[in-house]
Amino acid sequence: MDLDAVAAIKGFAINVLQVFALVFAFALVILALYVVYLYLSDISQSKQAIRRNFPVLGRFRYQFEHLGEFFRQYFFALDREEMPFNRAQRSWVYRAAKNVDSTLAFGSTRPLNQPGDILFLNHPFPTLAKDAVPPSEVTLGEGVARKPYSTRAIFNISGMSFGALSVPAVTALSKGAAKAGIWLNTGEGGLSSHHLVGGCDIVFQIGTAKYGVRDPEGNLSDKKLRNIAAHEQVRMFELKLSQGAKPGKGGILPGIKVTPEIAQVRGIPVGEDSISPNGHPEIRDVDSLLDMINHIRDVSGKPTGLKCVIGSSDWLHELCEAILRRGAQSAPDFINIDSADGGSGAAPQSLMDYMGLPLNRSLPLVVDLITEYGLRDRIKIICAGKLLTPSMVAWALAMGADFINCGRGFMFALGCIQAMQCNKNTCPTGVTTHNPDLQQGLDPIDKAERVYHYARNLNYEVGTIAHSCGVPEPRQLRRTHVELINERGVPVPITSLAPEGRPSTVIGTDRTR
Repeated sequence: MDLDAVAAIKGFAINVLQVFALVFAFALVILALYVVYLYLSDISQSKQAIRRNFPVLGRFRYQFEHLGEFFRQYFFALDREEMPFNRAQRSWVYRAAKNVDSTLAFGSTRPLNQPGDILFLNHPFPTLAKDAVPPSEVTLGEGVARKPYSTRAIFNISGMSFGALSVPAVTALSKGAAKAGIWLNTGEGGLSSHHLVGGCDIVFQIGTAKYGVRDPEGNLSDKKLRNIAAHEQVRMFELKLSQGAKPGKGGILPGIKVTPEIAQVRGIPVGEDSISPNGHPEIRDVDSLLDMINHIRDVSGKPTGLKCVIGSSDWLHELCEAILRRGAQSAPDFINIDSADGGSGAAPQSLMDYMGLPLNRSLPLVVDLITEYGLRDRIKIICAGKLLTPSMVAWALAMGADFINCGRGFMFALGCIQAMQCNKNTCPTGVTTHNPDLQQGLDPIDKAERVYHYARNLNYEVGTIAHSCGVPEPRQLRRTHVELINERGVPVPITSLAPEGRPSTVIGTDRTR
């Protein structure tokens, strides 16, 4: 290489270094000006004492607080200590959704002495594979609704509104549910084309704001109700009184998530907070509740039930007594019991943490009560609330549930990482955001397969538990198959704490039991 070429290369390199030096110097000047701006901004504001006393540096506190959620989840928390779902639970769902091997080695990491945990009693002569049968079929609304609904599905998708969930998330749930043969509850946000695209069975939820079936004044519109019922896929209607995340308060959808399409489906203005009333104005007692349920069933011709979180139980006695006065045909076709620890949506912490009964109390309470009143065959029981693993689904069946709904388990199947940003439109996995840049990471075709695999693998393992207990199918599980670890760390029969309910020959009115 001649000297001229070397000189040219050297000159070019010097020029490049000079440009980089200028850019670096310019960046330092911009950074210094930005730090000065932050400093002046911090010392002149009065809303945050940390920023005012420690300008610029105080801002790192809020960044570390935010990043701490992720560091705790991935680096510091043990497998079974996180809330609301620990790593062991999430990992099982992820493996089931990806259809990979879910077996473990070298023993369980679950301690067997934690009060409140459950154990199943294996039978010395378990059900053989050749004797196992599919789950029995259950019919809702038989002899009452013009179009009763029959299904073998045990594990279904709980109510999560379009709006709370993104377009690709709802699309994936619809397609995955159709392939798995389970139903998809719309949540209170109305029925969209994305719910219908997969061809799955639909349960249409009527919330306190009656989105999708409301008139301009917010009252129930029979015309819109008939239009919804005209969809063959819509199999049932669910009248929501309350939900697990916020008993006593209506749904909350921040205005940033109310897109034109969501506003059209709900019948509300674009970009405004969607705040549902905390109750149905026209339902103020059990008689008006039964009137509404029967009206919806008469207009739609399809099974109709109610959803609620159980708190005070007096009204349940009044409800059953009113049904007996009117006749069994006036009863709701199902009661969907939501646990106080349920909820993927936005809610005040005071309600999320302290209001309502958890499912381990409310499920046996309701099952036993309607059994005592002789209505167990008439009213089917659905339940929801953190039931996303086979053991908890099997427990619910043993306690008397006919069906189990799950929301957050299916969110995990869609790719949710428990980032706790469902209400901020910043969900990093595209499940609960309407930001197109974040939604693009959620492929509805791939996630629909994961929804299908999750439902199928969970049902398979619930069947495995049932067979180990000596029964041929999951709906034959009973409380006698379950023991509960007491406060001393010793398993005791769950029937000693919650005996199986029996029909009463005479119904008393004592509310103190």
